[in-house]
Amino acid sequence: MRTDDRSRRGLGIAVAILAAASTLALSRPAQAAIEGRWIAEFDEDRDRVQLTTKRGSGRHRSTNSSSYPVSAFRGLARPASATPAPARFELARDAGSVVFEGQLDSSGGSGRFSFVPNPEFLREMGRMGYSLSEEDQFTSAMHDIGRGFIRGLEEVGYTRVPFDDLVSMRIHGATPEFIRELKALGYERLSTDDLVSMRIHGATPEFVREMRELGYERLSSDDLVSMRIHGATPEFVREMRAAGFDRLSADDLVSMRIHGVSPEFVRELKELGYTGVSGDDLVSMRIHGVTTAFVRQIRDLGFQDASVDDLVSMRIHGVSADFARRAKSKDPGVTIDELVSMRIHGRD
Repeated sequence: MRTDDRSRRGLGIAVAILAAASTLALSRPAQAAIEGRWIAEFDEDRDRVQLTTKRGSGRHRSTNSSSYPVSAFRGLARPASATPAPARFELARDAGSVVFEGQLDSSGGSGRFSFVPNPEFLREMGRMGYSLSEEDQFTSAMHDIGRGFIRGLEEVGYTRVPFDDLVSMRIHGATPEFIRELKALGYERLSTDDLVSMRIHGATPEFVREMRELGYERLSSDDLVSMRIHGATPEFVREMRAAGFDRLSADDLVSMRIHGVSPEFVRELKELGYTGVSGDDLVSMRIHGVTTAFVRQIRDLGFQDASVDDLVSMRIHGVSADFARRAKSKDPGVTIDELVSMRIHGRD
């Protein structure tokens, strides 16, 4: 009997433990789905919408905003009325669907969204060598990173690209088609960073072809990006050629644009008698503030033979037109070298 009692008590304890464990398991919250709030603003002149998504709170808050064509969404149309009305629309992608519910009027709206992942996308991406989190899958849906995009990159030689690079490439339009066009122009094995930078700054295949027509056959991706950043456009090249500079390198063109050596500046200098000035001298003049106004002032003081080096030296050492005028009034025969020496040694 005692053995039976102990057995019954042990069984009762085990059942209680199992019951408690079951209760705890049931009381644990399920893993939260990806969801949050959205704000939409319709563009005034285009059939596009600026969509902002917000998730989390406090230090774990995240906000993302992108522009989409209205046609990218199922069930989304711009309301004609300024009165808010219930709305439900969906961004259906290969990675999954993002469902938006809330209110919209003719200017935009807001509400909540939830993400429904596509399990087949995750399995196929795994087979292609990508281990994606649910967060990655949501990002893939928002930026339309699908299996077709991945396969297209593989076809042009980009396999197992880091996920962050995939996102950047997709956002900025470094597509397989873009890569294929660059390859046809001789740009092979460019890094993903190079491709994205070229897209960001407008170093397009069209730009490459224009520069080639002007004789720039072997520009690197860095050259192309630098030229686009600083405005060394085909138009600028043509204008500088018309001003007498027909053999400028990419570095020369960029340096001129950075320091403000414009075709107008070259023409004004020619009118003042400064012909045949080198590109380096032009840049030096601009760096040190040798303007055409300064040149005229110095020439008006009788320094008709002032060379480019003289003018630059005067500006470097602080020989202003007023200083030169005062010195000239005391000593009409003062030279530029003497003016510079006076400034160097602190003599008025």
